Amino acid sequence: MRINVTLAGIATLLAASHAGGAQSTGLDRPLLDSAFRRAAALPRMRSLLVARDGRLVRERYYHGASREAPHNIKSASKSIISALVGIAIEQRLIGSVRQPISPFFPNELATAENRAKRAITIEDLLTMRSGLETTSFYNYGQWVNSRNWVRFALAQPMIGEPGGEMIYSTGSSHLLSAILTRVSNMSTWQYATRYLAQPLGITLPQWQRDPQGIYFGGNDMLLTSRAMLAFGNLYLRRGRAADGRQLVPAWWVDSSFVSRTRSGWSGNEYGYGWWSRRLGGHDAHFAWGYGGQMIFVVPSLSLTVVMTSDPESRSREGDHLDALYDIMDQFIVPAAR
Repeated sequence: MRINVTLAGIATLLAASHAGGAQSTGLDRPLLDSAFRRAAALPRMRSLLVARDGRLVRERYYHGASREAPHNIKSASKSIISALVGIAIEQRLIGSVRQPISPFFPNELATAENRAKRAITIEDLLTMRSGLETTSFYNYGQWVNSRNWVRFALAQPMIGEPGGEMIYSTGSSHLLSAILTRVSNMSTWQYATRYLAQPLGITLPQWQRDPQGIYFGGNDMLLTSRAMLAFGNLYLRRGRAADGRQLVPAWWVDSSFVSRTRSGWSGNEYGYGWWSRRLGGHDAHFAWGYGGQMIFVVPSLSLTVVMTSDPESRSREGDHLDALYDIMDQFIVPAAR
């Protein structure tokens, strides 16, 4: 039997396969096409990946980005720190989310004036409700240029009650990294690599550390877009890897998606390191990093979406972030419905 395969024929087969992939996952192709066209028109956009039931449906890279290059995911790192805390609680390295943080910082919180600070719990750090003045925004530069990031974060004045209103602060996530380092006898990077990255089959490069050698908790982690997708799919499967292993406790994933506070400046709800909002009529939970580094999980549609953007933009997200939400709200989520 003789088979003639022309270049045009190969192209036709590939096109049919691509179209069939979208249809077999129940995604509306015209809406999906519109989403990717909209993304391509955004000058800050770097990648867009869409997966259904854990299967990658389509991916595109823009403005010099590539599949292989790791990307600074900025504060989306906080969602990974949250996952590590859940693993540590399951391993009984941390008692529970109700555990006060004072035993982990006996020197920093020893004085009488720190009595209110000794009431801060693990949950307060996870939900940005420590009551401590923020180390982000106007205090960020002074904090990361200090000689001791942990001491600086804990030395901030109490401007609220523990468990009260949300005060967004990367210092809270960094305190969690310090706690993970102390209870595991490993660096946060080693712990994350052993219990999260390696079992997922992804690479987590080393990232910035503070002057005491503690890995930056909640900022500047480096992941490829596909690694971000693997992490999102892990949460879509309630903590199970593709091979069935339970990496993050299912109860922790469920708890992380529960709204426990609301941001006064974004309007988004916040759980244990994950944001939530309605998109396209469905509850979407997402990791969010400065500039537009996003991992969306929409459990009701078995949908996972990754978006990366220029992480070094000097201007706030503004219109770009609104455009990312619009892509989800108007095109990708409706395509999955």
